Amino acid sequence: MKKNDTKLAENGRTSRRNFIRGSAVAAAATTLASVNQAAGQTGGEPIKVGAAVPLTGYAAADGLEIRRGLEMAWEEVNDMGGILGRPVELVLEDTGNFGAENVVTAIQRLIDRHGVHGIVNAYNLGAETAEYDLVADAGICYVHHNTDIIHHSTIQNDPDRYFGIFMGDPAEYWYGAGLLKFFNDLADSGQWAPEERTIAIISGAQNYSVTIANALKASLAEYGWTATIEETLGETISEWGPTLQRLRDNPPAVIAITHWVPQDLAQFMLQFAPNPTNSLIYMQYGPSIPAFREIGGSAVNGVIYSTVIATLPDEIGGDFSRRYKARYGENAVALTAGMTYDSVHYFANAAAIAGGLGAPGDFEQNRRVAKQLSRTIYRGVNGTTRFDPDVHAAVSYPTSTNDPSLGMPHQYLQISDHTQPPRLIAPAPYNTASFQMPSWIRT
Repeated sequence: MKKNDTKLAENGRTSRRNFIRGSAVAAAATTLASVNQAAGQTGGEPIKVGAAVPLTGYAAADGLEIRRGLEMAWEEVNDMGGILGRPVELVLEDTGNFGAENVVTAIQRLIDRHGVHGIVNAYNLGAETAEYDLVADAGICYVHHNTDIIHHSTIQNDPDRYFGIFMGDPAEYWYGAGLLKFFNDLADSGQWAPEERTIAIISGAQNYSVTIANALKASLAEYGWTATIEETLGETISEWGPTLQRLRDNPPAVIAITHWVPQDLAQFMLQFAPNPTNSLIYMQYGPSIPAFREIGGSAVNGVIYSTVIATLPDEIGGDFSRRYKARYGENAVALTAGMTYDSVHYFANAAAIAGGLGAPGDFEQNRRVAKQLSRTIYRGVNGTTRFDPDVHAAVSYPTSTNDPSLGMPHQYLQISDHTQPPRLIAPAPYNTASFQMPSWIRT
């Protein structure tokens, strides 16, 4: 870890998402008509703000929710007068199946073709900060949710050049240390009594999964854990027999799978259930997708997963979810849309306080906006967003700060009934349910 990452870990004792739920939505550059209509309620020349979103390809279903979150938030901003009285016009470019080439090309079009004054994204996989230089050369502000520890080192290595680039959620690194703290808290509070603090770490092949697995390994000694198995899978896997045999030969207290593909994880549970080990099971991201529960059925009851950013089931998040579903239908996923919804609002607030967004090349004005973003403490549907000023990334609660008003909650959820949504079991004070011992655990 870089110096600042170490500092955060010490203080807290303390890409990426997605899957495949739908068909393609609109391709190429898109200007949202509904946002433009709302823009008519303000005055002056519209300000173009861009987003690079997977509108087609395997993550198009997420792209649809990301687009909706942007649409809804910018309409609300425009209804309140835009940014200092000027309406915002949202421009989208498609990043398809991700990768550096697709992401860089989309960002380039937003800047060169459309002249956007800023970019607010959800996440894109595979670019690994390749797009940062385009943003830096243009001198505009860019908020994304790539959940990537590489962001930290890039900002630290040249903070002046990358002054306007912010990551609106904590890096995937915190999944590692946060998970061990979570299981220690379960044991120390008497909710679970493992014979030994042992863990099997099974990683996927993508950088997202590998980084989380490596963070787990790096934190083992600090949190008092020992790894029984360290294994890396291929890109996809449906036959878990060899892995399950190794787990059954030496059962750990926890099985942690950082591979994220939901149908693969559901197959693990279906093959685990007939002959389970006395282990709690943690899986990365996939259980948040309804397909995981649909495929796995009752075999997935008891599984735990977590997310460093998601719409909370509290008063603020619940109100957003209700309004979101009322607008887009009961099957709309507010969990994903909340990322961009919050980011638009604090981005617009910062721009207004700083005196407006500058066009590409207006470094002086956009530095003012970036300075205000660095000062942001925003309580939205995902909890609190506060940027660490050294790395321009959201601070994680409770691993990086023990103050819930100063960090974004690292949420732990458990599936207790596969026919119902998962329940939030940690961290306090956000939890709405308690941990339940899985039925396969022998006590």
